[in-house]
Amino acid sequence: MSDDRLDRDESAEPAPLAGGWYRGEIVRVYYGSQSGVVRSTATGREYRFRVPFVDIRGPLPRIDALREGMQVGFDLGRTGGGPQVTVIKID
Repeated sequence: MSDDRLDRDESAEPAPLAGGWYRGEIVRVYYGSQSGVVRSTATGREYRFRVPFVDIRGPLPRIDALREGMQVGFDLGRTGGGPQVTVIKID
């Protein structure tokens, strides 16, 4: 995938909502590999996350607290493999 394509994919995500968070839903959680996928409610795009590269914030700030279907706030960072979730905020 070229850098131009990555730029278009990342720019497709709208500006964060009030409070600075994108809104999304946990689609998959792989507890064994401590990774998963968040789907943006605004665009339907899916973004990966992986411990220890994601900061989980909330009452139980660990991957065990995440459940499929859970609504969360999230933030994105750019990696060599494209946009990736860097922060998940459990509401």
